[in-house]
Amino acid sequence: MSELEAELRRVVRGEVGFDVTSRALTTMDASNYRRVPLGVVAPHDADDVAAVLEVCRNHMVPVVARGGGTSIAGQATGTGVVLDFTRHMNRLVSLDPDTRTAVVQPGLVLDRLQEAAAKHGLRFGPDPSTHSRCTLGGMIGNNSCGSHSVAWGTTADSVRELDVITGRGQRLRLGPGWAGAPEGLRELVDGEFARLRTGFPELPRRISGYALDALLPERGADVARSFCGSEGTLGILTEAAVRLVEAPRARALAVLAYADEGAAAEAAAGLLPYGPLTVEGMAQDLVPQAASAALPRGGAWLFVETGGESESEARARAETVARAADVVDSLVVTDPAGQRTLWRIREDASGTATRMPDGSEAWPGWEDCAVPPARLGAYLRDFRALLATHGLRGTPYGHFGDGCIHVRIDFDLLTEAGVGRFRRFSEELADVVVAHGGSLSGEHGDGQARAELLPRMYGADMVRLFERAKGVWDPDDLLNPGMLVRPAPLDADLRFSVLPREPVDVAFGYPADGGDFSAAVRRCVGVAKCRTTSTSGPAVMCPSFRATGEEEHSTRGRARLLHEMLAGELVTDGWRSTEVRDALDLCLACKGCRSDCPVEVDMATYKAEFLHHHYAGRRRPAAHHSMGRLPQWLRLVARTRTASSVNALARIRPLAWAAKRIGGIAPERDIPRLAVRTFSRWWEGRERTPVGATGDLVILWPDTFTEHLSPSVGKAAVRVLEAAGLRVALPPTLRLRTGVEGQGVSVAMDPLSLLRGRQRVCCGLTYVSTGQLDRARAVLRRTLDLMEPVLETATPVVVLEPSCAAALRSDLPELLHDDPRARLLADRVLTFAETLERLAPDWTPPRVDRPAVGQTHCHQHAVLGDAADRRLREAAGLSGELSGGCCGLAGNFGFEKGHFEVSEACAEERLLPAVRDAGEGAVVLADGYSCRTQLEQLAGVRGRHLAEVLADGLEGGAEGEGVR
Repeated sequence: MSELEAELRRVVRGEVGFDVTSRALTTMDASNYRRVPLGVVAPHDADDVAAVLEVCRNHMVPVVARGGGTSIAGQATGTGVVLDFTRHMNRLVSLDPDTRTAVVQPGLVLDRLQEAAAKHGLRFGPDPSTHSRCTLGGMIGNNSCGSHSVAWGTTADSVRELDVITGRGQRLRLGPGWAGAPEGLRELVDGEFARLRTGFPELPRRISGYALDALLPERGADVARSFCGSEGTLGILTEAAVRLVEAPRARALAVLAYADEGAAAEAAAGLLPYGPLTVEGMAQDLVPQAASAALPRGGAWLFVETGGESESEARARAETVARAADVVDSLVVTDPAGQRTLWRIREDASGTATRMPDGSEAWPGWEDCAVPPARLGAYLRDFRALLATHGLRGTPYGHFGDGCIHVRIDFDLLTEAGVGRFRRFSEELADVVVAHGGSLSGEHGDGQARAELLPRMYGADMVRLFERAKGVWDPDDLLNPGMLVRPAPLDADLRFSVLPREPVDVAFGYPADGGDFSAAVRRCVGVAKCRTTSTSGPAVMCPSFRATGEEEHSTRGRARLLHEMLAGELVTDGWRSTEVRDALDLCLACKGCRSDCPVEVDMATYKAEFLHHHYAGRRRPAAHHSMGRLPQWLRLVARTRTASSVNALARIRPLAWAAKRIGGIAPERDIPRLAVRTFSRWWEGRERTPVGATGDLVILWPDTFTEHLSPSVGKAAVRVLEAAGLRVALPPTLRLRTGVEGQGVSVAMDPLSLLRGRQRVCCGLTYVSTGQLDRARAVLRRTLDLMEPVLETATPVVVLEPSCAAALRSDLPELLHDDPRARLLADRVLTFAETLERLAPDWTPPRVDRPAVGQTHCHQHAVLGDAADRRLREAAGLSGELSGGCCGLAGNFGFEKGHFEVSEACAEERLLPAVRDAGEGAVVLADGYSCRTQLEQLAGVRGRHLAEVLADGLEGGAEGEGVR
């Protein structure tokens, strides 16, 4: 391997990676399969591709082309050299609106082409649900389709010319009229006219096998079209000229509700005469409960999109479809934002489907069979019967108008018996598909999942013809061997086979995964929604990938490395792995993946788990001591009343420089000022709530940031909560034996607590985020001890800092899964807005009547939700939407040495531009201390907690800090 690597480095201008991380990131795509490559090359241009092919041919090493790595049949994995086109060969070379043609490189992400085409009223027709991360090269390799194929066909229908390099280095420009055909291809076809004219099923979604029928004279002998769907087995694509279509000026979406999927499937074909752009289907099982309210009443739905020159024309067409359909209920939407919300429900099904309603796992493998649309209902009945025969479950969804069904099935791919059943089911389902005149693949290609079964669809003679065609193009079998012809067995190379069979000893409880860390890591199926290069709306995931563009800094990349760590074959150091540590280093622990990933991968928790094991018994980074133990240091300052001295010393540059160097803090950062008077000390000296107050009692949580760094937030919250008629108390600071009174004082106490002195509750966030989980447990158990009197009542706990509230709601019960008190406290936690909405529903907040800008805290988005905050802002007259994304500071992350550049890039993505673009008088909202600090240090703006803004309103609308 060293000789191969050395030769590649000598001749290639792009990156050559034979290191563990580069290889580990490409062992899998979005399929059930895993192969470990020798190395990865990111070619700079076509000359690099030719050079790689020559070196690999000399060493007889296979070459696999890879785009976004979202293939579901295993065709983007290999044991040789993987070509990653996303790094350099990712440009839109040209776009000619007059001829409606674009020239693209294979690594260009589809959405980038769509954005460029949209400026001219054009678009690329096919649009898979992975459009935000799939590449044009991958789409051509798989002949991808997407939801609009009923209108604009498959990728092959949109291809004009292709530049490819064969395994022997021949550069060809493929097109119609035999253009670019390798020597021997025409002679092969001329001798097989009869077979080619009769051996292929006629249906819109026939993707399986080689499209040799495109070479028939009556079909224009189109070599480019025939190349589509060849899965990188015939040549390596370096550039493509593709057709664009005129996009409708307006669209409407009719969501048609049916009793069940069978009724929806039966109805789909009947809607095609109305000329829809889409006819997509899905059932109730795939719709998250939170999203179901957006859909009309029913058990399954068809998403039928119509176009027109105007909104009224598009709506009229949609309403015509709705009237013609025999539906339970229907909904027609013309608002673009509303349509996007509905389409996200459908697009997320590819990830949602990986979990059954009871939480058990489901897998691809029979992801996209297609039958003639008129046969779809009958096929689904037979499909369901076969599932029942084998004791399997799966929920079909997909392109009902094209007769193409996606489904994830709860195969047991971990045991020998389960794998055997997987094979038997696959063989029998192939026969069912063929009996209905269908194709084993209707979109994602054959790969390893289905190629072995192609003789059942085409017969042995046609498959031998495929093998001869492969020999004409690639006589050395250099390109992606084992795919399409001479295939690897469908039950070999399963990615689960290398994982440990017994649960790994871990700290968190992983309740959604049965306490099994391996099962948690298996959640990542490679859908790669985390690889999107831009976000819209409230989305957060994955800020570090958008900042660096590197796969290892995506949620999927990190999950792949954790998978390989558990496998122990490539990453051999287990929890001590430096490769995993380095990939996780730039994880902001924003928790965005917990909500935005369709399968709810929780990389923040996995990172904390890894750091806990990685540093067990070892020296930790300085930042883990300086910032991971921040509550300890701040309490020490408060007890010694030295905040003023610390602030003064921090302003002396040499001392600040030394402190940051010792503490592992980024030199670009300013050390935040500490409050001279803590929130609790202010509380102790304030005038108490009248004894006769009759409102509900709430416990206001004095989190570390409110207590020591932003007491103004706590003061403001107290004023607003009391103005709303609520009685406010702080948590006990001594361990009490019995119930809590209005001010957190009780008549009976644990005598030992007097010896210990007063203690403070803490959510343990800083310890969790730095992986100091033993310390976090101790802190949280002490907190539960203090909170016991509160937990014996129904008193809610109000937490002002979103990250602390999220830690109490999610990290606490998952880390102390053996302590029932943890769940009790987690269930009591309310945000500031939730408290006012639930406990003071008749209170009217003061009218602020200003535009608001800022960013929803990433932990609030991921764990807590912000619906109550939106309603409270609206009631107060704070107009405008807060942006999504992550501020980039993310607790200790942005302060750690080496993280400043990424932290700043995250802030510049959405937060800082939104603040800069805000008009005069806009209120800058930032409920999180990290967000406020990032705004202050990077933009010179003081963000404000919503409680502060409302408190100002109570006092007559004070103007000042945080108002532009």
